[in-house]
Amino acid sequence: MKKIVILLALLAFIAFPILARKGNKIIISGSTTVLPIAQATAEVFMDNNPEINISVRGGGSSVGIAAIMAGTVDIGNASRHAKTKELATAREKGINLYENIIANDGIAVIINPENSVNNLTMEQIKDVYTGKIQNWKEIGGPNRPIVVISRDVSSGTYEVFNKLVLKGARIKIDALMLASNNVVATIISNTPGAIGYIGLGYITDKVKALKINNVEPSKETVQNNTYQISRTLNMYTNGAPKGLVKQYIDFILSPEGQKIVEEQGFISAR
Repeated sequence: MKKIVILLALLAFIAFPILARKGNKIIISGSTTVLPIAQATAEVFMDNNPEINISVRGGGSSVGIAAIMAGTVDIGNASRHAKTKELATAREKGINLYENIIANDGIAVIINPENSVNNLTMEQIKDVYTGKIQNWKEIGGPNRPIVVISRDVSSGTYEVFNKLVLKGARIKIDALMLASNNVVATIISNTPGAIGYIGLGYITDKVKALKINNVEPSKETVQNNTYQISRTLNMYTNGAPKGLVKQYIDFILSPEGQKIVEEQGFISAR
């Protein structure tokens, strides 16, 4: 009996640090659009709380929401709202997909700076992405084939673009489907005939952001609802956040956290 008590005490002693470490860790995955916000805020939060460890990964919005439902992460980042099907599946599993809006964003349609086109209509963009328009000369640009670049189907940015711009129409079959905002921007910067779309925080001087219906993508136009391709950026939790996760999300929503959101090129949620 004494041996059993000693063994249990030893196991408890070994397990305690593991449990303690788990209690001081937050695991985050999902949207590549939300990724820079999560990384930057996590760094400051950990600097302020040295005992805390936050692990941040990308993968896409669908990956983040699926990970919450699987119980493998504490926060699932998504640059779109959870789908009706996802909400239903979560309920079946006893998961409450709780949406925490941490920022606002616009989706910029971008081209190579060498391209002379500066403005397109929503209908023209749809026609480009569905293959109805295939050369830049058809829409006031150079005589050059259009290289269509899209995000992949697991991306929240793809979902929002598909809903707001394509209205559910199918993207042309030879479009390049890429895994992240950074990759899209890099390809555009090196391909004179290319067109793609990215979150506002990924715009650099290596790409040109087009005006849409004569409205440029910016903080002001997203906030006053004149720019038509906009969305919220979200962190999903299983139920309302609590404990350490709540402290971290509260930090993001604080003035200091929202300043970091703005520094990353996105728009404050408050």
